[in-house]
Amino acid sequence: MKTAVIGVGAMGRNHARVYSELPDVQLVGVADADAEAAAAVARRHAARAYTDYRHMLDELQPDAVTVAVPTVDHLEVALQVIGSGIHLLVEKPIAASVKEGQQIIAASQDAGVHLTVGHIERFNPAVVALKAHLAAGELGCVFQIDARRQGPFPARIKDVGVVIDLAVHDLDVMRYVTGAEVLRVYAETERRIHSTREDLLTGLVRLDDIVGTLTINWLTPTKIRELHVIGERGMFRVDYLTQDLYFFENATAQGAEWETLRVLRGVSEGRMIRHVVAKKEPLRAELEAFLSAVRGEAPLAVTGADGLKALELAQAVVKSGLEHRVIAV
Repeated sequence: MKTAVIGVGAMGRNHARVYSELPDVQLVGVADADAEAAAAVARRHAARAYTDYRHMLDELQPDAVTVAVPTVDHLEVALQVIGSGIHLLVEKPIAASVKEGQQIIAASQDAGVHLTVGHIERFNPAVVALKAHLAAGELGCVFQIDARRQGPFPARIKDVGVVIDLAVHDLDVMRYVTGAEVLRVYAETERRIHSTREDLLTGLVRLDDIVGTLTINWLTPTKIRELHVIGERGMFRVDYLTQDLYFFENATAQGAEWETLRVLRGVSEGRMIRHVVAKKEPLRAELEAFLSAVRGEAPLAVTGADGLKALELAQAVVKSGLEHRVIAV
């Protein structure tokens, strides 16, 4: 299968690397407005370099393409790829606006090409394992889901704020692991060091009968990527960075305490279990899933509709932060 990458910045370079490593896959070309960047990536992976992605599509005719250009350019590039009849993965967010995302989805459906969106956290092995444990009912009724995604300011991000760049991951994961839909959001946002957009978010998310919280920023000098899911039988904790999944047991719910103490305490500390999770690079899992769908071996793991919903929720969070009010979704 012939693959190509349009935009070889931070994420695009990694897409090119993984495509070049996959069996039965050939990275035939990369395109970037920066000729030196395109040439460097192409040399590393024995591919051809282009500054005009349209020329690359016409000349190489790849089977599948990653679009990793700045968000503001997603619509133009995606429509060109779709118009060439090529399957595509668009890095998150799907587009700069919901309307543009809808245009991309409609075009892909009309052309009969596969469209997926790069919500990479769905492919983190710890998140995959968490979803399986929740689906098996091991936590019982889910009460709360808390997301922390914090770290230093990335100078490369200029066209979106921290909500669209980072919180969009957690909004998607909340829906993915719980199977619940978001009803409303409320956000407090601040702009501390970013020149034009928010770089700090504290948010509340209502998902059916579950309360969600978001603690997201570009202001923390160490990288934190965690998810906590609390329910009647205890709490799961995901560490995205180490791909670890822990379960903290509510001993009361497991019947480990005598009746009088259970009435007095309600919740008590039980065992801590570290689940065995087979480690794997999420991007490799994501691209394998994408190409399996292109080959007709499996359905798309992340659809255009999934990407559009995540963008819609993120934009609702941004709006809430600007207008200081609850936004119904």
